[in-house]
Amino acid sequence: DMLGAKLIASTDVSHCIPRRNWTTGTTYDKYEHNISSSNTANSGATNLFDSTFVVMNSSYAVYKVIDNDGNTASTVEPTSTSNSIFTTSDNYKWKYMYSLTSAETLNFMSTDFIHVSTDSTVSAAAVDGALDTIEVIAGGSSFNTSSGSTISAIPIRGDGSSGVASVTISSGAITAASVTTAGTGYTFAYIRDADIIAATNAGGAGSGSNLNVIIPPKGGHGANAIKELGGFYVMMNKSLVGIEGTSDIGVANDFRRIGLVRNPTNFGTTTVASADTRRQLFATVFSSVSGTFTADEEINQASTGAVGKVVEYDSTNKILYFYQTRFPDCGTDSDGNLTAFSGANAITGQSSSASATPNTSNSTTTNGVVFSSGYSNPELAFDSGDIIYVEERSPITRASDQTENIKLIIEF
Repeated sequence: DMLGAKLIASTDVSHCIPRRNWTTGTTYDKYEHNISSSNTANSGATNLFDSTFVVMNSSYAVYKVIDNDGNTASTVEPTSTSNSIFTTSDNYKWKYMYSLTSAETLNFMSTDFIHVSTDSTVSAAAVDGALDTIEVIAGGSSFNTSSGSTISAIPIRGDGSSGVASVTISSGAITAASVTTAGTGYTFAYIRDADIIAATNAGGAGSGSNLNVIIPPKGGHGANAIKELGGFYVMMNKSLVGIEGTSDIGVANDFRRIGLVRNPTNFGTTTVASADTRRQLFATVFSSVSGTFTADEEINQASTGAVGKVVEYDSTNKILYFYQTRFPDCGTDSDGNLTAFSGANAITGQSSSASATPNTSNSTTTNGVVFSSGYSNPELAFDSGDIIYVEERSPITRASDQTENIKLIIEF
């Protein structure tokens, strides 16, 4: 019961991520490389991409939360498009990732999802394995300083190089830690108590600290926004504008099922269809008609036993569009047989009582429909291609002055 098809081009497809508008007073999760069931995010998420570490501001710029000030609420909207991590006055640290263009907001933004792509300028500025954040898990005890409250020039160990940190001491415990030199090439990193007590301004004592050095994604923050932000969703955007393809997708009936078919072939061939639109209905043309066929009524051809269901009747060109399926009253007779409509045999509408005989002398093209002896087959081969997705929706009534924008989102 497929009515018609419209080609999805590469420009109609985009990676996307869940949409999360920045809202003041909301506590967002921060980026962490090691979120798990034993190390949940503040929101309770057990993996990075279920956490709330990505937001879009009111100008459609997308940001990653690098630090959330100890799980406090965000009250200052991020707006900078700098390539560097920046801090707003509410002590949230942000990384600008990319901005949606006006076309992307129109075509690839829905209530729940937004387009995602890598900004080339942001990507070029990314440094693989550069460190930016240290989380204090346990502050330890007995740490002291020669003066003040800061110990600096602490080497960050791991498989990278040149990373340096500093810590703040209060009452013998580490209360804050920061990266002072980002270094490069880290895929794991740690800070030892021995390095802290041997660093600049250290008092030579202390133990029991646990500092979690956050590891950036491969390539550095912003190197690949699709991978970094969980862009394993694909959005397909297509619009049906009035009558499509002269008569391929009409406006005389509603539709309630949307599907995605990969590589269907043209009727009677093994050639993959490439036309922008394809009609998937049978059609027959008459020279004269008694009455008017109505949409959704059963039609019969008594002399052949053929059964079908009307989709549309074009009274101007006297063309009847219909389909046949394996179900009773839609294609099969009382014995379960599906018989094709054929020949100069009268067709009758069971609700309208309209009746007409196909004009088997007509082998012309009318309103974009190519007839052969009064009949026209669908333009796609039955059961060809691979059905990737099917969705049932509430009925959508079409009109010649109406546009239906359809967005399909598939998770891979």
